[in-house]
Amino acid sequence: MEGAVKTDKEVITGKEDTALEEFGYKQELKRSLTFWDLLIYGLCLMVPIAPFAIYGYVAQASSGMVALAYLIGMVGMIFTALSYARMSEAFPIAGSVYSYAQRGINEVVGFFAGWIFLLDYIFVPTLIYLVAAAALSGVLPGIPMVAWIVVFIVVNTVLNIVGVKITTTALKIILFITLAVLIIFVIFGIVAIANGVNGAEFSMKPLYDPDHFSIGLVMGAVSIAVLSFLGFDAVSTLSEESKGERKAIGKAIIFSLLAVGALFITQTWIASLIYPDFNGFTNVDTAFYDIAAIAGGAWLKWTTAVAVAIAFGVADAMIFQAAIARLLFSMARDKKLPAFLAKVHPKYQTPYTSTIIVAVISLAVATLFSTHMDNLTSIVNFGALTGFMLLHISVINYFIRKKKSTDYLNHLIYPIIGLIIIGYVWISLAPLAKLIGGIWIVLGAVYMIYLKFKKRLV
Repeated sequence: MEGAVKTDKEVITGKEDTALEEFGYKQELKRSLTFWDLLIYGLCLMVPIAPFAIYGYVAQASSGMVALAYLIGMVGMIFTALSYARMSEAFPIAGSVYSYAQRGINEVVGFFAGWIFLLDYIFVPTLIYLVAAAALSGVLPGIPMVAWIVVFIVVNTVLNIVGVKITTTALKIILFITLAVLIIFVIFGIVAIANGVNGAEFSMKPLYDPDHFSIGLVMGAVSIAVLSFLGFDAVSTLSEESKGERKAIGKAIIFSLLAVGALFITQTWIASLIYPDFNGFTNVDTAFYDIAAIAGGAWLKWTTAVAVAIAFGVADAMIFQAAIARLLFSMARDKKLPAFLAKVHPKYQTPYTSTIIVAVISLAVATLFSTHMDNLTSIVNFGALTGFMLLHISVINYFIRKKKSTDYLNHLIYPIIGLIIIGYVWISLAPLAKLIGGIWIVLGAVYMIYLKFKKRLV
């Protein structure tokens, strides 16, 4: 299971195909992604304008200190990104935390890591579709949300089956549009603050407000804000489709996280200054769009809403669908899930059966949770944060205990810091999320026992 770690100079194409054989696999997926492609994936996965969609909730939970909530969230995610970088270098295979925990700790923990991340990955596309559909419903209320969801699912499924390279081209265009809209908002927002629109003035309150600050209150807001960061980890599922150096995956994860974190802090800081009354939103779901209207007029409100719909409904959902399909592919390849999920398209070299299954599940769950987005958000966060904690433990166990590494900074201190931060945020999750997450883990245990019993009978 534990393949030798090659030098950083070795390129995946050719030599890394052999490395896959060391882990017991053969090269089935098409290697076509460069470091810059992976970086674009990371940026699109987190969506540079993600705070647009949940700004109102984070503002109320943090008593207006939205920028602080995103800063803490970014710091916590940086340590998690570093752990992903270490494990993606050691194990350049698809499967993300499932593969890392499986080889970094053992088979049983690996199964549960993959099972828990399934809870996150399966529901994330659904949540994204609902966010996108809600944004478009505000612009075109005559069209049902389910119609938008079906359109998004069909488009993303086709693009993902055709191949990740074509998907990357579409993502580049959408990323450009998204960043353009963000720049427009920032410019109009700064001008509005300079002119004192809505009583706005420059201050440090979005980062620290002594009249409302408490660590418990801020961490509660961070547990919501981290939703905007979720997704950078999915870059690791593309390891078998990367044609760059071993460190390409880790670099793309870290650089995309830092870039998006800076953008999150900037846009939420500006929004907080334009509308400091965090309890005065007419509609918490459209809070950011209303702020955009104050800054630039109705046209900017609709522009930001449409940008959110495109960024989430196409770019973000498309990549998450690709990520979960590859997690299903990886677990099925290891006989932890039904074998048909590991089928690869003979022409496009993509896990097409898993991709289609994800599309069907997304449509079903979207229908079920269409009026309960808050509950869906909690479920997603439980899966992601629990998986992150297992990732940090995997780094420590693999490098310190198994490999006897003396690089204590990267292999012990950083993972421990990340584990503490993520653990603190995990504690702040809603009770419902922990309940559903606990039930999901119990179901996983039952399924694992079934697999072991079935194996003995064969």
